[in-house]
Amino acid sequence: MNKTFLTVFAIILVAAGVVASSSLFTVYQTEQAIVMQFGKPQKVIQEPGLNFKLPFVQDVVYVDKRVLSISTQREEVVTRDQKRLMVDSFARFRIANPLQYYQSYGNIQIAYTRLETILNSQLRQNLGRQSLNNIVSGERSNLMNQIREQVNTEAKASGIDVIDVRIVRADLPKENSEKVFDRMRSQREQEAKEIRATGAEIAQRITANADKERTVLIANARKDSEILRGEGDGEKNRIFAEAFGKDENFFSFYRSMQAYRESMSDTDTSMVLSPTSEFFRFFDQQDVEPAPSK
Repeated sequence: MNKTFLTVFAIILVAAGVVASSSLFTVYQTEQAIVMQFGKPQKVIQEPGLNFKLPFVQDVVYVDKRVLSISTQREEVVTRDQKRLMVDSFARFRIANPLQYYQSYGNIQIAYTRLETILNSQLRQNLGRQSLNNIVSGERSNLMNQIREQVNTEAKASGIDVIDVRIVRADLPKENSEKVFDRMRSQREQEAKEIRATGAEIAQRITANADKERTVLIANARKDSEILRGEGDGEKNRIFAEAFGKDENFFSFYRSMQAYRESMSDTDTSMVLSPTSEFFRFFDQQDVEPAPSK
């Protein structure tokens, strides 16, 4: 009797444990839950904690509560000024209404596909109305906010809140990039030629001014030197005249000594003169008249 009772009690305890485990479930901070009964949603749980459900009758579908992201495939976009761009973009979103999300998509993969389609459509529409300069300049931030609002408007009906939309890259196709590069290189080469020509013109102007100033400086210097030389020669002649007036014999002797020094200082000079020449008259001591005593 006791053995049978223990067996029954153990079976009841195990059954109670199975029922309890089937009726209890935990929702974590990163999750939201939808309680389903025979495929129909019964309630939505967005707060974390321990919750109850009918065992064997109700199921739980978990939905991510975190901020999710999606990256689009590289998409070709034609701008307003007929420029082709290869655009990479991404969006960040979260599931704000789990029930609407589940009824619209059922699982996250379908949601990703749908959001990518919406994002690509809005990118083509909005970028197609802009010029290339607006897309690559400071207008991009306003443009991204506009695209985010439009994508969010379409996605909100499915319980999804789009937080941010960004363009990762916006490049020209390879053939266009090469043409743009060639055009930029040609423009820079033309600018370099113009700068070199302007520099050469300025250099010639500076050189001409420098040559002019050099000529003027040399002419003025020569003028001043001739004036000084003339003044020196005049002073020299005055001194010579004064010396000649005081002592004619000494002056004649001094001038002859100067002539000897200037004519004989060069060892390569050869002179053919008679020993009795007037040039050598001071070499004969007898011919030299003594200076008058004072």
